[in-house]
Amino acid sequence: MALREIGNRLLVASHNAGKIAEMRGLLAPHGVTVVAAADLGLAEPAETEDSFEGNARLKAVAAAGAAGLPALADDSGLAVDALDGAPGVRTADWAETPSGRDFMLAMRRVHQALGERNAPQPWTARFVCVLCLAWPDGRTRLWRGEVPGRLIWPVRGRLGHGFDPMFVPQGDTRSFAEMTEAEKNRVSHRARAVAAFLREMAA
Repeated sequence: MALREIGNRLLVASHNAGKIAEMRGLLAPHGVTVVAAADLGLAEPAETEDSFEGNARLKAVAAAGAAGLPALADDSGLAVDALDGAPGVRTADWAETPSGRDFMLAMRRVHQALGERNAPQPWTARFVCVLCLAWPDGRTRLWRGEVPGRLIWPVRGRLGHGFDPMFVPQGDTRSFAEMTEAEKNRVSHRARAVAAFLREMAA
């Protein structure tokens, strides 16, 4: 496999603006232009699997089949040790409200759950990202990236998206939401998964 198999334009099976922005930033230096599934009017399949790998594969296969193009999908989330790995693959669900996703509410829910368990600090956690590349003929490949860290309360920072204001990566004192895009892209779970993808696809 090589990047030439997918060309210089890559369909990313996501409607999440934050994820799309990160993927563009990570892939642009390698001459790859990201096209979002939303730009092509592709529907989002329900994420019904119980693993990051399963949901990433489901989304990639659906997008590749609908567009007739290779498609890269990301499934990612926050796994909190004191919550037995929750919210995990249900990370986005913790932010769902009748009017859309509210990640400040999701972070409050995580903080409340930690309090209900009397979980001692540090609240260790990790961000996980699994990428799946699918071809229209049904072939798939998977790559995984993780970054360990801890949760903080109150949250800090205005950058990033999702749970970024609550998460401090190991080896740093800043939350992801206090880092610039370039700084986060050097250490994030998504950056690690993309690096693994590029190592294999550029070989």
